[in-house]
Order: sequence, then C-alpha cells, then structure tokens
Amino acid sequence: MDFVRLARLFSSPRPVGLSILCHLDPLRAQWAGGREGPVWPRAAGWIQPAPAAFSSSLSQLPLGSQGQKNTGSLSSDPGQPSPTATQEEGEEENFGMLSDKYSSRRMFHKSTAQLYNLRLKEQNTEEDEEGELEPKPRRGPRNTPYWYFFQCKRLIREGKLAEALDLFERQMLQEECLQPLECNYTVLIGGCGRAGYLKKAFRLYNDMKKRDLEPSDATYTALFNVCAESPWKDSALQSALKLRQQLQARNFQLNLKTYHALLKMAALCADLRMCLDVFKEIIQKGHVVTEETFSYLLMGCIQDKKIGFRYALQVWRQMLSLGLQPSRHSYNLLLGAARDCGLGDPAVASAVLLRPREETALLQPPAGGRKTRRRAQVGADCSLSVKLHVEALERQLFLEPSQALEGPPEPQEARAPGQAQSGMETKAEPDHTGALTSVAPEPPPWGLEANLLTPGAAPLAVVSFGTVSTPADRLALMGGLEGFLGKMAEHGLRPDIKTLTLLAEVVEPGSPAESSLLSILDMHGVEADLTFFNTLMRKKSKRGDLEGAKALLPVLAKRGIVPNLQTFCNLAIGCHRPEDGLQLLSDMRESQMTPNTHIYSTLINVAIKKLDYAYLINILKDMRRNRVPVNEVVIRQLEFAAQYPPSFDRYKGKNTYLEKIDGFRAYYKQWLKEMPAEETPHPWQKFQTKPKGDQDTITEADMDKGPGGR
Repeated sequence: MDFVRLARLFSSPRPVGLSILCHLDPLRAQWAGGREGPVWPRAAGWIQPAPAAFSSSLSQLPLGSQGQKNTGSLSSDPGQPSPTATQEEGEEENFGMLSDKYSSRRMFHKSTAQLYNLRLKEQNTEEDEEGELEPKPRRGPRNTPYWYFFQCKRLIREGKLAEALDLFERQMLQEECLQPLECNYTVLIGGCGRAGYLKKAFRLYNDMKKRDLEPSDATYTALFNVCAESPWKDSALQSALKLRQQLQARNFQLNLKTYHALLKMAALCADLRMCLDVFKEIIQKGHVVTEETFSYLLMGCIQDKKIGFRYALQVWRQMLSLGLQPSRHSYNLLLGAARDCGLGDPAVASAVLLRPREETALLQPPAGGRKTRRRAQVGADCSLSVKLHVEALERQLFLEPSQALEGPPEPQEARAPGQAQSGMETKAEPDHTGALTSVAPEPPPWGLEANLLTPGAAPLAVVSFGTVSTPADRLALMGGLEGFLGKMAEHGLRPDIKTLTLLAEVVEPGSPAESSLLSILDMHGVEADLTFFNTLMRKKSKRGDLEGAKALLPVLAKRGIVPNLQTFCNLAIGCHRPEDGLQLLSDMRESQMTPNTHIYSTLINVAIKKLDYAYLINILKDMRRNRVPVNEVVIRQLEFAAQYPPSFDRYKGKNTYLEKIDGFRAYYKQWLKEMPAEETPHPWQKFQTKPKGDQDTITEADMDKGPGGR
C-alpha cells in the first residue's frame, strides 16, 4: 500500500485509517480520543495528517512488539479495562516522585574517559588486595621475541635492568605468552653479569634449559662474568666451578672470549694459581693469547697483597717477551699493583728480577698460519712442550726463598769487572732504607735510573733490593713518574685521567712530582675531574696539611668543578683541631649541604685518636641536630671510645683525659636512644622486580633459594 492510498483513507468522512491506528497503538488512540476509548473526530476539518508523520510514528514501534500488541488488542474484551489504562493510572500517581531516585546518582551512562579509568583503577586495587588478580592476555598486536630482545638491550644500556627484567617476565611471558629465544635470555644474563646479580642470572639460565633452549658461547661468557662481578666471591666461585665441570663433562669447547671471562672470574674470586691453570688450558686448546689475556693475569696478581707487585712485574715481562703491545689498561693495572701490593721477600725479588733474563720458548703455538696452529694443537709432543713452558713460568712465579738463595743469578765479576767494592758484598740487607742499593750517584728526584718494566737485566749499578714498603718506592722501581710516562710514550700511549689519578696516589707526598701533576695534566690535554682533585686533597690531609688541601678549592672553582660530599670528607681527615672540624660543619651548613655518615665517621675517628671527648660530644650533637642515621661503623667507633683502657686505674693515678670519659658515656647512652639507624641496603635490591599483586616480590631469603624457590 503506498502513501497515496493511506492519505485517502484518512481523508474520508469516517477515517478508516484512524480505527486501524487504534488497534495498532492504544496509546495513540488515547491521545486522540481520551481515556475512555477512541473518539472519532467531529469536525470534518480535522482531516489534515501528513503522511510523513504517520510513517515516523510507525517507525518508532519495535518490530516484534507490533504484532504482540495488535493481537492483544483484538482478543481483549472491550468491556474490561485494559492493562495499559491501569499502568497509566499508576504512573500518574507516581508523577513527580522520580527525582529522588535519580538525584542521588553519581555516575550516569554518559561518562568521561578519565572517570572510567579511575573506576577501573579502583577495581584493580580492590582485586589486588584480595589477591585474585591474574595476568590477562594482552590485547592488540603481538610483538615478536626479537622486538623484546632489542628493547631489553636498550634498557640494559641505559642502566635499567629492573625494567628489562619486568618487560621480559611480565609483558612477554605472562601477558603475550610468547615463546622466548636464546637471545632473550642471553641479553638479560649479560645485564645481570654487569650488575653482579648472580642468583637471577643462574635462575634465567635454568629456565632457559627447561625450555629446551641451547645456550650459546655468549651465554656462558655472561655467566662467568656475573660470577666475577658478584659481591659474594665464595658462592660465585662455587657456582663458576660447577658450571665449568658441567661444560667439561659435555666436552664443550670454549672460545677465547669465554676463557677470558673464566680467567677474570679466577682473578677476582680465586688466586693466581687458578689463573695459571686457566692460562694453561687456553694454551693447550690452541688459542692465541693476547694483551687482554695478560691483563686478566695482572688482575690476579693484584689479589695477592703481599707479593702481588713482584708477580705483576714478572707477568709484564713475559707479555713483552711475546711481542705483545701493552695497552693503557695494562699500565693502569701496574699502577694499581704498585699502590695496593708489596714486593715480598727482597732476596727472592732480587733473584728473579735483577738476574739476566734467560731466553725461553714462546708460550704461543708456532706461527705459520691457522693450519700450522691446528697441527700443533693436535700433536702431543708440541702440546707437552707448551705445557712445560707454562709450568716453568709458574715455578718462576712461585719461587721459594731457599730456591732463590741456592742459585745465585750471576757472579759479580761477570756483570761488572772491577766493581768489587766493599759496599756490594751482600745481595740483600734488611736494614736498607732505599728502594735500590747502588753505587751510582744520587738519582734525580722524579725517579731512579733503574726501570724494571724493561725486559732484560737491570742496570749494572743495581745490586739488590732494600726495603720497599711504600707505593712511592714501588713507583721508583718502575722509573718514577718521568720514567713511567716515558715507557708509555715508547708504546705510543698517552695517559688518561685514570692514569694520572693513580699516579697521584702513588707519588711521594709533598714531592716535586706531586706538584707537577697539574702541569702534566694540561700538557697531555687531559680534562681533570673531581676524583683527581679529591685524591690530591686526601693525600694532603693525611699528611696533616689542611691548608694545602683547602688551597685546591679555588682551583676547583677555576676549572668549573663543583665539590661533593667526598671532597668535604677528605678535608675532614685533616681536621685535627676541634675548631677546624666544627668550622667544616658550619661551612657545609652555609653551603646548604648536609654532612653524611662518612664525614661524621671521619671526624669521630680524629677525635678518638686525640682523646678529645669534648670535641666528640660536639660532633655527636651536630649529628643529632641534622638527624643523620647511624651505621655500624659509627657504632663500633663509639663503643670503642666508651670503653676504659685495660691499664686505666682511677685510684692509682690521675689522668685528665680519661676522667672525661664518664661524661661522654652518659651522653652517649642518651644519644643512642634518640638517633635513627641506617639499614644497609641489599646489593640486588634495586634490581628486584615487583609485579602487580606482589606475587613475585623477591626477598633476600628468596635469593638464597634455587631456581624453583619462587
């Protein structure tokens, strides 16, 4: 039926369309005729409805409800009131009462995105408290394992190891449920290796094996490196030895990089003997040793604080004899050995370092191409000879004093005919005060003419070693400041700021060499940093030259360097008088810098050595005023200061210094109750991940568990 016929139906004197409309929609009929039923229009002029209005009213009716309402209207009794009329009466009675229902609503269907996010966060917080939150699969496009590899690598380079671990464990494994690759585990193990996070690295390694992923050479290199960087050397050594045994049982061939990581672990966690065992294995497997290999051997020499300097000189000579070019890092390791290690027995050192060097075969396989090296590795005789040469080096390093005295290095007549003088009859005298016993004239102030860094015999004027006890004496054996820098120039190397900082630690305090360091710094074009000046300040303060240490502060300001707390801590070492220490604290207060525990510990140490308990009480008062937490070192110092000396007897004699200890003990007891304590943070605390729901929080107890402890 088209719209024209509908218009004709409504235009008749008795509209038939209106009666049809009453059956289709009772509400429309009520609107047209009232409550009692449909009333036909009395006036003929009402016949004006537009077809568009009719069509729009029909379009508003639901499709399914039209038929139901229509059949219901036709089958109902006209004498009974319809349910629609009853419903309308109820609505009229409740008219105006709905405002109370909707006025109290706080959230409507039309809401903002911020309000929806806030509601979602509150819901997640409630679920977290109940512990019912489970990782849900992440919606959206799935990333690939290689994408996660590059993202974790970027985060580790930025120093965000905890974020990288969280990205891998939560988003990749739990949310996206991706199958990781070997590279995903290797990059995380490498990041843990740089941070020394031992337990986490081996937990990732065990998880990697459970997923049937084959570790690569880079994986084992990272595992040995994390053992070397771990703060707990004993447990790291046990883990590394166990891993090495597993690789040997599988007959896994390590490359040179992995051997270097193993050598680094042996240098930092074990001793020089284990380093030489790994060095033997490197030679036996046919690898060509490099300067980096000997650098790790030098690190192993530094671990021996008594004889490490002699070991370092012997390893250095062996490296030069192989034709290897030393690097700046090797020279820095030599300076570290001169600073931290001793020479050992002078007789053994004289026999090993001053005698003419005997030519020995090279420790490398014969040079003749890669095929020749492989044939040399396979040949049993050649490998045996190489092993014997390495063992000869080991015997030379660990030479006993009795063996050194049995075989004198060389007769005096063969070394210098006509030098039979009375002053050169003995090889070593314990009463010598100089670094070298010589008949030559007095050397220049920057060092002696002898330089033990040169492979070969010492100068003919040198007879034996005397007492070498200070770092300046050991630097003199390497030619002093001028000779050491000259050897670096021979190898085409220039000192960096680390080299000059180490030289500042080993030069003679107050010597011209120490004052010339700034000019050497400018001559080589090296930019000075705060660590270099802090080293100079610490040396001057230890010598008691507080004014000389303060004189470096204008130099810092001239170079645009801002002092830090370590600078004031170095100045506190020289504050032997109470007024100097209190003035230092006042200057820091004016500079808006709060002293830390290390500065107060340094001042407490100076006051205890002076037995100045009044000065000590003033330091504790300033510490309480600034609310600086107390650590274990400060408590140990104060407990020692609060004890009476074993020989103190107040009834036997009068001691004005120790009589003041009673007042300090009373104040210290009250002070201890008011001060906060400083908790030592765990080294791995900053790398712990804390996923949602706290179900994966790592504690120190969890670190001691195995891979399945979480």
